[in-house]
Amino acid sequence: MADRPAALFALGAHHLPDLYPPRSMHRLQQLVRIDQTVVAEQFSTEDILAALASTELLITGWGCPRITPAVLDAAPRLRAILHTAGSVKALLSPACWERGLAITSAATANAVPVAEYTLAAILFAGKDVFRLRDQYHATRHFTLAEVQPGVGNYGRTIGVIGASRIGRRVIELLRPFELDVCLFDPYVDTATAAGLGARLVDLDTLLRTCDVVSVHAPANPRTDRLIGAEQLALMRDGATLINTARGSLVDTPALIEQLEAGRLYAVLDVTEPEPLPADSALWELPNTFLTPHIAGSHGNELARLGDCVIDELERFLDGRPFAHAIVASDLDRVA
Repeated sequence: MADRPAALFALGAHHLPDLYPPRSMHRLQQLVRIDQTVVAEQFSTEDILAALASTELLITGWGCPRITPAVLDAAPRLRAILHTAGSVKALLSPACWERGLAITSAATANAVPVAEYTLAAILFAGKDVFRLRDQYHATRHFTLAEVQPGVGNYGRTIGVIGASRIGRRVIELLRPFELDVCLFDPYVDTATAAGLGARLVDLDTLLRTCDVVSVHAPANPRTDRLIGAEQLALMRDGATLINTARGSLVDTPALIEQLEAGRLYAVLDVTEPEPLPADSALWELPNTFLTPHIAGSHGNELARLGDCVIDELERFLDGRPFAHAIVASDLDRVA
């Protein structure tokens, strides 16, 4: 149909089949004119510059080059950017908002698997799974009737740092369980926290009182080393720290010191630096569970990101605002 707006993919071409499998690609092509064989991995080639001249909608993702004022000049008909991933901070120049483009991302969809990972980690921490696994491996023995003291999730106090998309999803997933959920977020008031299903507390109170602390704040200058030596020292003996946000939010040397003392447990999907150097103590510490930045979308979860963008595209073409619009004023406090 000639009246469909022209769209262009701008991302690493190898991601396209996972983000837009055949079912999703068919749905997308019912809405816009887009050639899946033309993918902008750079904006300087003749074929891409020619495509930009008529592009009204830019569908981006991992591997997209930065969208500068020069790129926008080459795309005079551009109306919207739909990002098939999370953060757009490194991708978009301020000119994208200055020129009035509508901008959205699949960050909300990407929050789903991170929150699911976090839920699993919280429940495993409450059952003391990581320590008991190692104990079982070492002894090859257990007694069925022997009750494990201090194990269980009934009445545990869980602390969520950051009412981000992921933090809010974690709180939502925790609702069916008999847990006491605390929240720290300087941008949230008591009523909003209660509406989410959590008690709003200050950071020190959260660290002192929670059995499990899960970090979901964005990485920015204000949150750099948010969890430092002083904060870690507040955590109760045997508490677990979960970090699926960014490694920069936690002071790694200070955390290692607490872990080496055997006082805390840690579930770390992100670290600082990333990846860890081969000689990092975190590799060997028995009270540390490391995963290689897998909490976000992988495998078949990538199709959820594409479907989220297509949903947003349908709204835009119907004349409705994006459900997950990204506005310039929020950039300093989102991931």
